[in-house]
This record gives sequence, structure tokens and C-alpha cells, in this order.
Amino acid sequence: MGVLDGVKVIEVAGIGPGPFAAMMLADMGADVLRVDRPAGGRGLSIGNASKDVLARGRRSVALDLKSPEGLAVLLDLVENADVLLEGYRPGVAERLGFGPDDCHARNERLVYGRMTGWGQDGPNAPRAGHDLTYLSTAGVVAHIEGPDGAPGIPINLVGDFGGGGMLLVVGILGALVERATSGRGQIVDAAIVDGAALQMAMVHGMRAGGLWPNPRGQNLLDGGAPFYEHYRCADGGWIAVGAIEPQFYAELMTGLGLEDEDVAANQWDMARWPEFRARIAEVFATRTRDEWAADLEPTDAVAAAVLDLDEAHEHPHNKARGTFVDAFGVRQPAPAPRFSRTPSATPTAPAAPGQHSAEALADWGVDPDRIAKLQEAGVVHQT
Repeated sequence: MGVLDGVKVIEVAGIGPGPFAAMMLADMGADVLRVDRPAGGRGLSIGNASKDVLARGRRSVALDLKSPEGLAVLLDLVENADVLLEGYRPGVAERLGFGPDDCHARNERLVYGRMTGWGQDGPNAPRAGHDLTYLSTAGVVAHIEGPDGAPGIPINLVGDFGGGGMLLVVGILGALVERATSGRGQIVDAAIVDGAALQMAMVHGMRAGGLWPNPRGQNLLDGGAPFYEHYRCADGGWIAVGAIEPQFYAELMTGLGLEDEDVAANQWDMARWPEFRARIAEVFATRTRDEWAADLEPTDAVAAAVLDLDEAHEHPHNKARGTFVDAFGVRQPAPAPRFSRTPSATPTAPAAPGQHSAEALADWGVDPDRIAKLQEAGVVHQT
């Protein structure tokens, strides 16, 4: 059970943001059926497929979509679906025979979710890309400081997952809400470059208002401010500081023993920020990361130890909230957000491609005799 209990989703297997969106929908209780290639490939490998957290929580059928019989099965499944997700380049689903027009001809209530890097139109639409190229074009990485002054590389969180997968989930949920009134589905065109640009909305406003005037690494939230920065401690560990508001900055200064110095009284003197950063760094370097964390984290100094994945699992706050769960032998992020009446269940293990072909197709209304014949013909594969 979950907030999306009863919602049926077809996920045409892909990589990155598409599976992330499908995972979130499954986490919220949707019946997500992943359609894998018969050969079992899912694109970019993460190593041990049985530990693939992005593939958690749904069943898999292996279907040859390049055969007329396989395509016919997919379109039959569409008749019983609420949502279809695909992440091909523009035009590929149409060439394969299950584009939006093909699917809406079978089910006008279907929400058709499309996940791409560049979107369905524009000069870059048919071109290859990856997270960094989308973020660069969206004007994001130019404002993230990396080593030696180069643009930073924020893993693939801002693009693939924040700007792509989550954007697709929001679009799908919005289309499902609208369908309750109109009775009709529609296409959700989720592009990573659009989502990455959207996440920069506050920075656009700050720039227009004169609060983001400087080159990379010299502004409020990009490492320019000494009160929004990482500081190395005596043991080589790091403390993150985010004491922007004056009352929090004052508490940080007290915690560092700097309340009587110029650095405490002149927080917004930008010309002196390099001087203040050096003074704060000098103080942080006198004690270990965990010593500083023990003193500062319980206060409103807005400072925290920079933790790696294993340390994050053991942090008291994360343990108290159950931010991470143990499932199928992997400690992993728990489903989020949280719902008061319809909580999400603990995730189930990722399926091998085709693991549930016969069972899931039958549950979705395909006749068992037809399934058996398709298996004999090599159209449906059962692991």
C-alpha cells in the first residue's frame, strides 16, 4: 500500500533519471512494470545488478519490442496502464511503434512520460549528452567552484536526478491530478536541461537583484562568503558552515570564540571576506572535526561535520528518522517524502530482467496461452 496504490506504470527500461523516476513511483505504491530488453541489458552498469537500488520495488518482463508480436503485447499493456515512461532520444519510440499517438489511440487516459537530456525539440534534441553537458548549457556549472578554479562537478545529482527524474515525477503527478478532472492523459516532456535551469530560479532572482554580482566562487552561496564554506580541521576532516542569518552567525562566532573580534561585527563587509575566511580557518584547524561537531551541531551555529556515506548512515539524526534503510543486503535511502496515512513500504529487491515475465503479464491481463506461445517464439523471455 502507498499513496499511489492502484496506479499502474509501464517503465520502458533505460538509465539514470528514468529508473529514478520509476523507483520513486514504486516507492509511493504504484505497480511499476519494467519492460527490459530480452538480452537483459539495462544500459549503464552499476556493477552487481542485484544491488541496483534504482531498480528496487518493481517487477520485470523481458520483451522484444522490435518484433510485431512484442510491440502488440506492449500496446495491450498500455490499455490497462495509467502511465508509461520512456527515455529514448526523440523519435525513437515513434519509430518502434509506441509513441504517444500510438499509445493514446489505445488509451486516451494514459500519461506518457518522456525523459530526455535536451527535450523533444530544439537543435540539441537529437544529440547525445550527459549530466555535465546539460548543466553547462543550463548555466549551472559556471557557478560551482571546483579545484584550481575550474567549474565543479556535482556528481550527477543536479542534472540526472534533481533536474531529470524528480522533474518527471512532478510532471506525472500533475498530469494524473489534471486527468481526474479532464478524463484525458497527456505527454510530459521532462528534459534535464530544463530541470537544471529551473533549479537556478533563486540565483536568477539574486543576480537580477544585485546579490550575485561576482565571478564564480565570490558570491553568497558559491564559496565566496566565509560563513557559507567548508573548513579543514586538525585531523584533516571538514566542517560545513552555513551561518547566513545574523543570529546564526553570532552563534557561530561564539562557538569559535571569535565574538569579540572584527570578524564577528562585520559579517557583510565583502571586501574583508578573504581576511575573515582565513581567521575562521585558523580556528577550525585547532581541533578535530568530531570535536567541533560535538560542540557546534547541537546549537544554531549552522555547522555540521562533512560525512561520507558510511558515516551518514550512522549519524544520530539519520538513524532516528530512518533516513536510510537496510533492504536486500544494501543500506540505501529510504523512500521519501513521508505520508501520514499511507506510508511507503520498505523497498523490495531489484528484479533480474524478465524475472516476472509470465506472472506479471498475466496479472496485467495477457492470456496465459498467448504468453506461452510468445515464450516459445522468443518474443517474451523468462529468467
